[in-house]
Amino acid sequence: MGGAELIGKEEKEAVAEVIERGVLFRYGFNEKRKNIFRVLEFEKEFGQYMGCQYALGVSSGSAALRVALAALGLKRGDEVITQSFTFVATIEAILESGGIPILTEIDKSLNMDPADLAAKITEKTRVIIPVHMLGVPARMDEIMAIARQKNIPVLEDSCQACGSSYKGRKTGTIGAMGAFSFDYVKTLTTGEGGMVVTNDKKLYDLACYYHDHGHEHNPEVPRGEDSHSITGFNYRMNEIQGAIGRVQLSRLDFVLAEQRKNKARIKKAIADIPGLEFRDLPDAEGDGADTLAFFLPNEKMATQFNKVLAAEKIDTKILPSAMNWHFVGHWNHIIQYCPPYRLDAWPKSAALLKRAMALPISVKMTDAQIERIIAGVRKAAQEVL
Repeated sequence: MGGAELIGKEEKEAVAEVIERGVLFRYGFNEKRKNIFRVLEFEKEFGQYMGCQYALGVSSGSAALRVALAALGLKRGDEVITQSFTFVATIEAILESGGIPILTEIDKSLNMDPADLAAKITEKTRVIIPVHMLGVPARMDEIMAIARQKNIPVLEDSCQACGSSYKGRKTGTIGAMGAFSFDYVKTLTTGEGGMVVTNDKKLYDLACYYHDHGHEHNPEVPRGEDSHSITGFNYRMNEIQGAIGRVQLSRLDFVLAEQRKNKARIKKAIADIPGLEFRDLPDAEGDGADTLAFFLPNEKMATQFNKVLAAEKIDTKILPSAMNWHFVGHWNHIIQYCPPYRLDAWPKSAALLKRAMALPISVKMTDAQIERIIAGVRKAAQEVL
């Protein structure tokens, strides 16, 4: 659960302070709000933490993707390459932008397969969206090399990897733009909310305009007289979210450290189980560690393994518990928009996911909880493998 586990007094005080001033809107009303702008402060602090020049708070991770695609100039009929294993919002953002989602296979990192990415680039490809699934960074060296060769911008979907890193750089800051989610189950939560980051001033400005109905935020004129040059929509973050975000950001390193410690302990305790294969980690040190994923030898064993875990009251995370929302092979409501328009068009991904399991890792895990998970996994392995 990440940041949600630590919600308490500091968040209450931060929210109360905003309510006391009476201005929940992020723009204007300078005198009434005493020139205090919590979203703006959160954006600056988040950008500093991530090591990027510009950060824009938005209403959700889904909004972050949509806003970034608008800033990148995606037009109707343009192709956007992302991966077959991702939360459905990645695809929805492409469709809402008028784009055509082209989905790659994943590899044993459970992220984009760079070889399949290279194979699926066409003259219509306008954006590449690698997704850092379940806290683990994608193979960004290979992906960026392909993108640079073809001169295609990369938008990193880091909605499930806030605070993760790849070879010393935070995920979301390696490509042209990055998108983050702050929903309730993320490492940093504002209940709902998200962030767009970039080092490109032009892209930032376009994102800023688009997320606020096209407002160009000219400080020399009242908001009602503000200039506009593009259309947009309302994807704004509010001051309550900004206030909570600042508190949560101050704890992000602690959240990551605790998750990494707890994950390492469980992983070490089950590493000797024959037939259990851990997910590939392109950068083990950068893993956000909110999930421990591994593969069983085949689908039948994975199904049986999951039944034992369920009987032991041990939860899984996405794999297999929420596959319905995270793999294109289950999306009969959306497949008509995803070439080649067949649910069975990603056999490599399907084969990997059908034998994958993922355990949630929390910040506040007691010794008893950790030992119960270890015992449950070992029991499942004894009965199935």
